[in-house]
Amino acid sequence: MISVVQNVAIDCANAYELARFWSEVTGCSMHPEDRPGDEETQVLLPQGPLLHFNQVPEPKTVKNRFHLCLRPQSTREEEIERLLGIGATFVTDRRNPDGTGWAVLADPEGNEFCVLRSDSERAAVQ
Repeated sequence: MISVVQNVAIDCANAYELARFWSEVTGCSMHPEDRPGDEETQVLLPQGPLLHFNQVPEPKTVKNRFHLCLRPQSTREEEIERLLGIGATFVTDRRNPDGTGWAVLADPEGNEFCVLRSDSERAAVQ
């Protein structure tokens, strides 16, 4: 027997607003029944598990031990700029002079995530 991952659950203070942010990040729709004020919302990814946002009373207090890594369709640098423009914050720079590495950003509630190089950037250095 095995288990199938249904969703990635993200605790948050405002489920609807954080789902809106991640909907814009991924270009994927929120569940059509989600409304402002809902305590649970979802972003429907085309493949794999969905993103499930669950409103909780306690704030985030420490670094995530589990996080999302994004591989952009544009360049890593263009995606970082786009994400900063929609409300992400820059946390840590793990980019290397040879173009490898990643950047750590945080969503509007402080949940860290990584922005990797695009497939085309990876292919250019191989």
